[in-house]
Amino acid sequence: MAILKWDPFKDLLTIQERMNRLFDETISKVKIHDEEFERSGWTPPVDIYETENHIVLKAELSGIDKKDIEVEIRDNILMLKGERKVEKNVQEENYHRMERSYGIFQRVFTLPYAVSKDNITAKYHDGVLEIVLQKVQEQKPKHIRVEAK
Repeated sequence: MAILKWDPFKDLLTIQERMNRLFDETISKVKIHDEEFERSGWTPPVDIYETENHIVLKAELSGIDKKDIEVEIRDNILMLKGERKVEKNVQEENYHRMERSYGIFQRVFTLPYAVSKDNITAKYHDGVLEIVLQKVQEQKPKHIRVEAK
């Protein structure tokens, strides 16, 4: 069994990320001057991982119509935005509990590698958006042999 060195700062960063998410969610649910809850922003959870040739982003966007999702890439930055709309057939006063977040969201990610803008696929299935970005193959340096005269 290997002995691992404990890094207290790693635990603090994890706690800080959780607290930031908690504050963001709480602030987004607060109604300001009795404005509609549709206008509050929210943040969908996202997983990003890489394979040998691709960067894959999976976003949990249940309850959102695919026409309300927009994906854009510019200068190695991926922007994901959209809107989860409140069901119009249920009146706000008829809710007993409302825990899902509604409204407009926007997430921006700086990609760790250059990607090919021509080889991007986006699939939306069972409330999960999967974006697959192909990494640009870095050009290897060319070795030039110096000859003596």
